[in-house]
Amino acid sequence: MAKHGVNAAAAAALVCLAAFGAAQGAAASPGGPSSSPGPTAAPRFVPGPCPKTPQPIKALDTARCGFLEVPENRSRPGGRTIKLAVARIAATAEKPAAEPVVFMAGGPGADTFDDIPFLVDSGLNKDRELIVMAQRGNLHDRPNLACPEVDRFNAQSVGLGYDAQQAKRLMLKAVTDCRARLVAQGVDLNAYNTTENAADFADLRTALHIPRWNVYGYSYGSNLALTYLRLHPEGIRAVAIDSVAPSQFVTLPWTWGSTAEGIRNIFAACAAQPACKDRYPDLPGLLTEQVRKLEAHPLTLNVTPPDGGKPVRTVLDGGALLNLIVAFTPRPKDLPAALDELSRGNPERFAQARAAGSVQKTGEFAHGLTNSIACAEWAPGYSETDVLEAGRKVYPQWPDTVLAQAPQLPFQYPVCGIWNVASRAEIQRVPTVSPVPALVVSGTFDVKTGASWAKGVARNLSRSTSVLIPGIGHWVVPQSPCAQRVLASFFARPTAPDTSCVDALAPGPFTIIPK
Repeated sequence: MAKHGVNAAAAAALVCLAAFGAAQGAAASPGGPSSSPGPTAAPRFVPGPCPKTPQPIKALDTARCGFLEVPENRSRPGGRTIKLAVARIAATAEKPAAEPVVFMAGGPGADTFDDIPFLVDSGLNKDRELIVMAQRGNLHDRPNLACPEVDRFNAQSVGLGYDAQQAKRLMLKAVTDCRARLVAQGVDLNAYNTTENAADFADLRTALHIPRWNVYGYSYGSNLALTYLRLHPEGIRAVAIDSVAPSQFVTLPWTWGSTAEGIRNIFAACAAQPACKDRYPDLPGLLTEQVRKLEAHPLTLNVTPPDGGKPVRTVLDGGALLNLIVAFTPRPKDLPAALDELSRGNPERFAQARAAGSVQKTGEFAHGLTNSIACAEWAPGYSETDVLEAGRKVYPQWPDTVLAQAPQLPFQYPVCGIWNVASRAEIQRVPTVSPVPALVVSGTFDVKTGASWAKGVARNLSRSTSVLIPGIGHWVVPQSPCAQRVLASFFARPTAPDTSCVDALAPGPFTIIPK
């Protein structure tokens, strides 16, 4: 979100943009965060090589990179500083527009840099420079709040019941070990939050001497963009948010309503297509039947992961089924067929998707950032009982064992008991009210951030344009050429974007398998 302040002024020591050198994809060696005592150093940008990413990213071959150095905790003067990886990707146009676009990734905790190919393919740098910064604690930052302990648990968990006590015990052990390691390294877990993230971006604009820029964020990045707009509106020309996670609404119980809305929209789209309706006449009933059946009698299978390798022990129960759907595995167009196959004794689509989790990119996802934000901003004020009641409200016939876990955030309250960060709910759950031109983009098939929640956000943005893209799930722009055109039009004319392409859109056909 699934996404996720104090405006520290820039000082004279900031590095001039002219000092950038062209990067050639060399590995970054920023060193660790500084812990020297004394007054907190002013934020500054230090040019350097682009990070060596797990997979080659062509745009980084010619990008100008470096690190933004900022205080780890702005409320503690004299504390240590941290380093955030930054890449500046040139516009492809001969005469680009003056104001760049800065990107805010989802998650929180996802590797921002691996989004760059999607952004480039979507045209984000066609007419403007694209600026990408890894949110604090992410891969390529110092410190990096990765939890390889959690990655290893996730690989192991495919062979366990989704909500099994053994899974809970192993997950909490992984979280405990990760926290202890990060704290021993001197990481202030309370400093990794949306307020500090927003201040980092404000400092980045000042450090790069950019008078005005445009903002584009999706999922948790939309939450961050709204917080940034609320706390640091200066220098923001326009804001586009995609797959909106509203800062005033996002809580753990909230996830159930978003999930149910997206699934309901997928099933309604099938019912609106005669061939799909005829072949799959009662998808809501079929999903409930399969969740109940698998939760009562889980399937244990030996499954070869989609990319090959040895078969792995895979447990498919009701909770796993629901969370595979939330993770868009299978894709929405294949969901009716996959459920029908499952009901007829063929679990292959879901089982393979579950087995895929046995292969993890260990150390690339900043679970530490996820937990600091989830536990400080999403969990406080509610309980495990509230999550269960929210689930019962949308799926009254489902087993409590499935409904007790917030989608994609299993055992989060016990995790937060271990992570032990201070509540920031009062600070973060605040609506953003602004006259800055805004574009609000949602997909009807989004089962992570339900499209209807964007309406409340748009009402508070007095110069906003809302676009609803039918048949598209989470993170709309890379999946929709129409949304890409709307976004480009918005950045060209923030108060009068061309949204005409949306009128002709409809969900694509669903996969129809023989009876």
